[in-house]
Amino acid sequence: MEPSDTHEKNTLQTLLKMTEIDVRSLLSDIVRSAAIKAVLPKFHRGIATSDINYKANCDIVTGADLEMQQLLIEALRTYWPQIPVLGEEQSRAIQFSIFEEQDQPFWVLDPIDGTSNFAFGIPYFCTSLALLYKGQVWLGLVYDPNRDELFYATLGRGATLNSIDLDFTELKACDDLKSSMALIDFKRLPKELASHLAAHPPYRSQRSFGASALDWCWIAANRCQLYLHGNQKLWDYVAGSLILQEAGGACSSFDGTKIFDNSMHSKAVIGATYPDLFRQWRDYLDPFLS
Repeated sequence: MEPSDTHEKNTLQTLLKMTEIDVRSLLSDIVRSAAIKAVLPKFHRGIATSDINYKANCDIVTGADLEMQQLLIEALRTYWPQIPVLGEEQSRAIQFSIFEEQDQPFWVLDPIDGTSNFAFGIPYFCTSLALLYKGQVWLGLVYDPNRDELFYATLGRGATLNSIDLDFTELKACDDLKSSMALIDFKRLPKELASHLAAHPPYRSQRSFGASALDWCWIAANRCQLYLHGNQKLWDYVAGSLILQEAGGACSSFDGTKIFDNSMHSKAVIGATYPDLFRQWRDYLDPFLS
């Protein structure tokens, strides 16, 4: 995404009362420190069956999810006490009460995205954090503690991986569907589409890793080029989709609208590393999505 005028930069600095570089550095330190304390020791030791619980929707939650969320809420409040935190592991009532206050900025936090991977010893999970204000995603951060990779973007200012710019608009190693690697979550797709993709894949190969926020970042980093997921919640897509767009990629909901529509609705999403590739991907998928 091309840098916009100074409005975005000034608004973000006004909200957080710091320069963009200072905000990125501070948030990086906060998230890394919390992961070192609450996540990695438990992951390396192994998660006991007694520490795995199930939500009403059958999603897994562990003690590490809750500890990580609490550590990050406390740390964020230390620096920005006026900005509330909407966390995945909070009650729906608390989440909605925070979201409905549209005149104030708020954080959206997923303490461990990919909890099933985390619980079963698979090193593909992350922490996701975004700043929302007046219907706009202003900042997105995704941290992979296993690789110590921190993806970061602010609106109109580009995206970085460990402070190095992410921009593949001039490097199109995979500029058509048949040479691309696709990252697809099959189990949440419409059955007709899933069956067609399995029988007649238009891409070179396909993977599914199990952590939505990190998936977005792997598309942004050009590790995979095509993305398709049939059901993501707010904390799954807000940070990662901003990072992809700021890295020069493109994305939309299945119906062609922008992914974040200032609601907490779950979304079915499409993405690609390059805009031209995204158009090819959408053209291929559209007959199954109409």
